Amino acid sequence: MQILFIVHRYYPHIGGIEYLVKSIAEHLAKNKHSIIVLTGEPGLKELTEEEINKVAIIRWPTLTFNEGYHVPLRRSELAKMLHKIVKDVDVIHVHNVHAIMPMYCLNILIKNPVWKVLTPYYHGTGHGVISRSLWPFWRNYIRKIVKKVNVIHVVSYLEKNIVERNFNVKAELIENGVDEELIKTSWKPEDYIMYSGRIEKYKNCQRLVNVVKILNQEFGLNLKLKMFGEGSYKRVLERLLRQADITYELHSFQPFEKYVENLSKASAFALLSGKESYPQTVNEANAIGVPVIVAEPWGINFARRKRVLVINLAEGDKEIASKIAKFLVRAKEEPRPRVPTWNEVTREYVRKLYKIGG
Repeated sequence: MQILFIVHRYYPHIGGIEYLVKSIAEHLAKNKHSIIVLTGEPGLKELTEEEINKVAIIRWPTLTFNEGYHVPLRRSELAKMLHKIVKDVDVIHVHNVHAIMPMYCLNILIKNPVWKVLTPYYHGTGHGVISRSLWPFWRNYIRKIVKKVNVIHVVSYLEKNIVERNFNVKAELIENGVDEELIKTSWKPEDYIMYSGRIEKYKNCQRLVNVVKILNQEFGLNLKLKMFGEGSYKRVLERLLRQADITYELHSFQPFEKYVENLSKASAFALLSGKESYPQTVNEANAIGVPVIVAEPWGINFARRKRVLVINLAEGDKEIASKIAKFLVRAKEEPRPRVPTWNEVTREYVRKLYKIGG
């Protein structure tokens, strides 16, 4: 098959969706499929083309501002190129309804007979003040598009329920996988809790700081906090960390190998965000066996796994800290969770999403 992926950003940019698309694209390429990725790139004046790990990448100029809308530039040229490319592809697979570029491209091709798959990573609203205020209008826009694609693919039970309820469509559930090497990585815990991801207020990094402080001061633990990421809330977070009287490290995103090294030594990985679809960091921590602390409602996706604590953000930080203190003791005695590999997930994509061989 020849498959065209469309996504707002791609490697070497770091982010959950960027990583997921790269993983699937490269595993499909290894299995002899021809893969093209069309992606946005801020700062470009004209498109560029390259190949990474047998994946052909077309980077299109985009404008990103404020909350990262990824608006494509030179749109008439983009439309012409899209219509030309799809003459030779069997499937187009579009990722992320929260970004403008992929949805704009899908809308251009919506009447084209090529097989269309959409993975929305949908959680029902925008991330920031502006996007939340505009969300009713944007949801109406994507609702018209969603109904015209061949397959809606979701990555979690929660996302499946929200997508089917909001858009009145059926969605195919295939959860994300992990690199095969992670299954072989051992958990060797040291004395820190780890977070890695976007540093935005909605991620509740500030609450994690306070929870670690309470764990140390009121429950007798001696935990450090390691945080990796970038975002608009980083300066505020650094000030809160300095004031919290805990030992901490705050770094930018790390190369994957360094990230895995730090993750494998964490006492626990914590993500207290209330807005997620299926965070890959949780999947990777589970695969290594690192205990994971996640929040409702999306955290119920992982509730059936061992070494997972799902907390209610409506509870106070002291109550959450109390549950974490007990969980850290209990998790050591629980079996390592079972997480699918990307090889397994890719086979499901071909059979269930692209309708080949099944």
